[in-house]
Amino acid sequence: MTNLPPTPFTVTTDREPPTLTVRVAGELDYDTCGELVDAVVRELYDAAELRDVRLDFRELAWIDSSGLSALLMVHRHTSAADTILHLDHRPGFLDRMLRLTNVLEHLTATADHDEADERNDDVTEAGAT
Repeated sequence: MTNLPPTPFTVTTDREPPTLTVRVAGELDYDTCGELVDAVVRELYDAAELRDVRLDFRELAWIDSSGLSALLMVHRHTSAADTILHLDHRPGFLDRMLRLTNVLEHLTATADHDEADERNDDVTEAGAT
């Protein structure tokens, strides 16, 4: 049996106002969660014109309870900055953790609500009543 080294953790940000996209790769755990929070906070307060923060988990390899705590902290900061948090490309293990801990709706409620409003606006604009 071989012990594979952990996937290197990286956080990359791409700011194209009004959206900040943060790509998270590797293991989001006790050793790395501070990097995620710091990256989001730094970008949030450097750019007042941001409306959306998109966390892209396409390359997330693992998350533990410290990583979950970091997501809650990011949510706290995005809410304080009046921006909407989106959790994009969630792997199954992340979805399971968010549902099991009952925080998925808390972290995404505003985004889901706004997206539903946009869909309803589209139907209304199309002439449906």
